[in-house]
Formats: sequence, structure tokens, C-alpha cells
Amino acid sequence: MKVIKAGYEIMTPIDRTAVLKSIETAARCCYKSEDKITDDSASGMVRMLVKHGHEAMIEHCGITVKFICDRGVSHEIVRHRIASYAQESTRYVNYSKGKFGSEITVIKPLFYQEGTDNYNLWYEAMLEAEKTYMALIENGSIAQEARAVLPSSLKTEIVVTMNMRAWRNFFRLRTANAAHPQIQEIAKPLLAELKETLPELFEDIEV
Repeated sequence: MKVIKAGYEIMTPIDRTAVLKSIETAARCCYKSEDKITDDSASGMVRMLVKHGHEAMIEHCGITVKFICDRGVSHEIVRHRIASYAQESTRYVNYSKGKFGSEITVIKPLFYQEGTDNYNLWYEAMLEAEKTYMALIENGSIAQEARAVLPSSLKTEIVVTMNMRAWRNFFRLRTANAAHPQIQEIAKPLLAELKETLPELFEDIEV
């Protein structure tokens, strides 16, 4: 059994200038003010749109991110409605195969410290789930049947595409103190990176 930390990968090559100009061009269509577009007008326009809550315009651009998280966290991610998803399927993926090292991979819960009683209890439960899963496969079960014993801590990869407005909503919800610690674990560093890359769109969202 392999234990790893949660993480993410931004899959969309982000060209800040292209993103801002695309949003500006869409927004200026509303007012027929395309003649006011200059080499450096996009940043101010996008900041104005966000400040005044005219977020329909920022739906014209989006980002794709791959999250590496546990199944429990992925269930929270897919509650966001305006998005497209592609997720590792436990129906078709057979973890007993050599390409997966004939083992399951689980996400380490950040709230359990290695060496503590609770971490050891969790670890033993994961080992037992892996053992039972492999036994079911050995007994003739197919992956979609054996997955019944796989834990919520099972590692999954989920590719998420959202427009910028949907990402803003995602971050408002998933970086808040009330959010589950394991979704904060991936949402907060992603927001921090996007604040650096696209400050006009995300700098006002406080963690």
C-alpha cells in the first residue's frame, strides 16, 4: 500500500495577457467600446468587472486543474455545478494489476500525525481494505464489484474545468474556515498560485 499527500496540477497553460484581453474584448462588446482597447487596458477593465460584480464577463475564460485527493474530497468537488469533470474510475481500474504496483494508493489525512494512535488505527484500516479488495479480485470479482470495500481515503485523480466565475465561487467556499480540512489543503495553495498568476481575477478573495 502506498500513502501519499494530496496535491494538484494546473493543466491549462495560463497566458495572463491573453486571458485578460479575451475577457476585456467580451465585456466591451456590451458597451461597443472596443475603440478604447489599448495594450494595457485589459487589467483595469477586468478589475473593474470583478469589483462591480459583473462576473458574467469572466465566464468567457476558464482553467483546467487536476486534483490528486481522496474520494471523500472528490465528492465535495463535484458538487460544484458549472464544471466539467473526468475522474479515475474504480469501475474499470483494477488495482491488483502491475501498472498500479498491485496495491492501492491512499491519501494521508493531514489531521492524523504519523506515530499517533489515530494514525495507526487509520493505517491498519487501509491495509485491511487493501487486503480484502485483493482477495475479492483473486476470488473472481471484477473491479466494479471489489470496489465496494475501497475506503474514502483511496487516492483519486479528478480533472476539473471551470470558468473563472465558477472558480471564484469554488475558492470562496473551499478555503473558508468551515470547509473540510482536506479540501482546504488543496484549495488554499491553488488559490495562492492563481493570485500570483491572475491577480485581477483572484486577489480579492481572502483566505
